[in-house]
Amino acid sequence: MSWNSILQRAGLRAVACALLLSSCTLAFADMDKSVADTFSVELSGGSYAGFDEFLQAAETLDVGKGVDIKTLRNGYRDEQGLTASQRNTLYRLLGIYARLKYGDEAMQMLAELVAIPTFEVESLPQTENPEFQRFAKALENIAKDFGLAFRNVGGQVYEVTLGEPRGELIGLHAHADVVPVNPDLWVLDDGTRLDPFKVTRIGNRMYGRGTQDDKNGIVVTLYAMRIVQDEQLPLLHHFRLLVDTREETGGDAIPWYFESNPVPDYNIALDGDYPVVIAEKGYGVVMASFPARATTPEGAAVVEVTGGLATNQIPAQSTAWIRTAAPEVLVTTLKPLGDSFAAEHGGNFSVGASVDSRGVRLDVIGVSAHSSDPGSGINPVSRMFALLDKLRSEGVLEANHYTDAARYATENWGLDYLGTRAGIAYSDPFMGPLTAAQTFVSSEDDQLRTAVNLRLPIGRQPGELVSDLQGRLETWAASNDIDVEFQTGARDPMYRNPEGAWVNALLDVAVENLNIPREFGSSAGGTSIHDLPNGVQFGLSRSDEKYTGHNAGEFKTVDQFLLDLSIVTEMIARLGGMREL
Repeated sequence: MSWNSILQRAGLRAVACALLLSSCTLAFADMDKSVADTFSVELSGGSYAGFDEFLQAAETLDVGKGVDIKTLRNGYRDEQGLTASQRNTLYRLLGIYARLKYGDEAMQMLAELVAIPTFEVESLPQTENPEFQRFAKALENIAKDFGLAFRNVGGQVYEVTLGEPRGELIGLHAHADVVPVNPDLWVLDDGTRLDPFKVTRIGNRMYGRGTQDDKNGIVVTLYAMRIVQDEQLPLLHHFRLLVDTREETGGDAIPWYFESNPVPDYNIALDGDYPVVIAEKGYGVVMASFPARATTPEGAAVVEVTGGLATNQIPAQSTAWIRTAAPEVLVTTLKPLGDSFAAEHGGNFSVGASVDSRGVRLDVIGVSAHSSDPGSGINPVSRMFALLDKLRSEGVLEANHYTDAARYATENWGLDYLGTRAGIAYSDPFMGPLTAAQTFVSSEDDQLRTAVNLRLPIGRQPGELVSDLQGRLETWAASNDIDVEFQTGARDPMYRNPEGAWVNALLDVAVENLNIPREFGSSAGGTSIHDLPNGVQFGLSRSDEKYTGHNAGEFKTVDQFLLDLSIVTEMIARLGGMREL
């Protein structure tokens, strides 16, 4: 029986959560963060041929109270030569060495990989997409240069292996695919226009699609592997970086890969939050499809609506185009209605109306967000639908399939993101509430399709929830004579009991490097380790900062990127040298 099942049957989830957060073994007092930071500052700017030369330079500094660099230098290649605490201190220094020696190179590599636009192209399988083929070749060349084994497995998963096949296999998970972009939205507050597929460094930020999600994870892992390989650190286990090509668009590549390849004994996703995430909400989608229906040529009618380009992406802007014989008159009507609508609903978004070559353009400007954290943004899709429904009800717009969708969205979902109107709201003390974000909008094949993205904590059976929800929505559609087809689905949430030295080592590494609370976390975002044994998230973002992946203007800070390089290097060296995981 799974740990989740035990907790649910016993009704002790809240108690268990508290136990999980307090039952960890105490961390070694390895190297104080302030000492590590001082080493980093004092040793920056140096040119080091290797780690031994770096340690020689560190030995000359009078900054490490209680840190015997000479002993570490003499013993670091001998598995028996250092205590556990000394080895941990050594690996902390190895992480510092990683970012000082390779930080600039790693940022250049990130820029090269971001420049390859690896998003899904409709009707073109990922394996046939030339951009993914280009990415795979670039990854192969990097691995070869770093002396690491590379395999392109069916064009769906790219694997890079470190170490001989001994001990346990530790899987490190990242992904090459990114969500699509709307280049028009990549504009900073000061008017600076960004190219989503060119890393632009402004101050401490590196802007570009994939800088946060998830090409940074690929880059820091490759460099960490290179360092451990180059320094010939004794490894008792071996590592495999698994680069997914379908994480954002179906998640079927990793399950396919494991049909004919070994499943790692331990699985670590470098695509979530620090310090260590042991629970992921279940992912669900409610897709509503409205067949096109005609309007009279005399009236004002919506002819297109844009929203998120993927079900897991809340955009910064939603736009509707309205066909009318009197565009200027309609704009005059819409402007005050839009202003009053925005003021009535919080005043934290804007509505604009103008005339362009396609008719009257209606814009709702919000704040983009990842659909796993809708509260961090202001959803323009839900607000656009609510505004269009208001305009229909007041006779400004003729009814058609676009206003049908707007009425559905407004009456069943509204402007909140907790599923209250749909009657599916619930919460778990550890994992938090169910969220329901209106995201994807697409007009194609004579129909309008729009999606609500669900994130489900433990507490309800997903199959039962979506079945009940589908019934409610179909009843609503029938009672309101709306022609619509619903497709609903959701998978189980992940909830793990963190046991073993390995997971507590991960916790120590993140907590000591970032100076954050020592506690396990939960995430609304799903990763490829969701259904794998001993699977957890280990960075590379911080839960106390807004996640920029999937957003217009996605960025990674330079400081955090360099810290990630240190942390992942230290993590691989530390896990690789542990006798018992």
